[in-house]
Amino acid sequence: MKNYTVKRYEYSNFNEWNAFISIAKNATFLFNRDFMEYHSDRFQDFSLMIYEENKLIAVLPANRVGETVFSHQGLTYGGLVLPLNSKLYNVIFIFKAILKYLNERGISSLKIKKIPSIYCDNLSDEIDYLVSICNGITSMKHAVSVINLKSNFKISKSRRECINRGKKLNLIIKEEDNLEAFWNTILIPNLKEKYNSKPVHSLDEIVQLKTKFPENIKHFNVYHNDNIVCGTTLFITKNVVKPQYISGTESNNLLGSIDFLYDYLINEVSKGKNYFDFGPSHENNGLNIVKNINFWKESFGAHTLVQNFYDVETSKYHLLDTILI
Repeated sequence: MKNYTVKRYEYSNFNEWNAFISIAKNATFLFNRDFMEYHSDRFQDFSLMIYEENKLIAVLPANRVGETVFSHQGLTYGGLVLPLNSKLYNVIFIFKAILKYLNERGISSLKIKKIPSIYCDNLSDEIDYLVSICNGITSMKHAVSVINLKSNFKISKSRRECINRGKKLNLIIKEEDNLEAFWNTILIPNLKEKYNSKPVHSLDEIVQLKTKFPENIKHFNVYHNDNIVCGTTLFITKNVVKPQYISGTESNNLLGSIDFLYDYLINEVSKGKNYFDFGPSHENNGLNIVKNINFWKESFGAHTLVQNFYDVETSKYHLLDTILI
């Protein structure tokens, strides 16, 4: 058995962390410290770095709330980040070292929001197995709608009709760096009216992130007679295109503007990618599916991918001692 050292991330580790993320098998730009730091005022960072002697071999993006560590409340997904050549034998003891480290510091629970497989460069299900060995529970599941862009997916007749309506009305799609019109005149008012909520990112935050990650964060608006009618902000990774925000005016149903935009995103912007991730269509922490939204996504050719959320008691780290025989 190898000995691993666990330490908390510090700002002095900024470059080392990012260098590791860039070569990991199950990481995206969301784990880059330039992305994670934008909401550092909202979360008590408790990210961990795991070393074999002086070599960094794993990281865990995380934050702490009381006696619980989350991976990570401020990110869409998280989990134990590993190098491309990681072996299950090593990951067993890496995970044990993490749980033991947390337990010794008065942290009773580790909650993991696992990164979906479509975002990984290689198979990365070690944590699913090890959580089970530790008697962890699956605390929540999200049903995510995804198009496999390499498959022979089909767009429904009703979607085609809306897309063609947009073409006949001469809708224009523009990629733009200025997000102000979309954010202030469409997105914020719509979220306030429909859900009494607001975007996760403020306008200043998303602009800052877009500046730091220009190839990963892109924005598109749709115009009708020079008036903005809908828009979307995309998060783009090596394998996946994902609309992070999408919203339109009341005229969308008449114009077919959102369908027109999505057709462009799927068939043009996503060229060379493997998946288009619509995200979940749920409410009540995944216990209810909004059927109209889910139907709309599937009418573009999407199928269901499950994202798991795990809860592990840190005191159960000793159960990992008995795996290998």
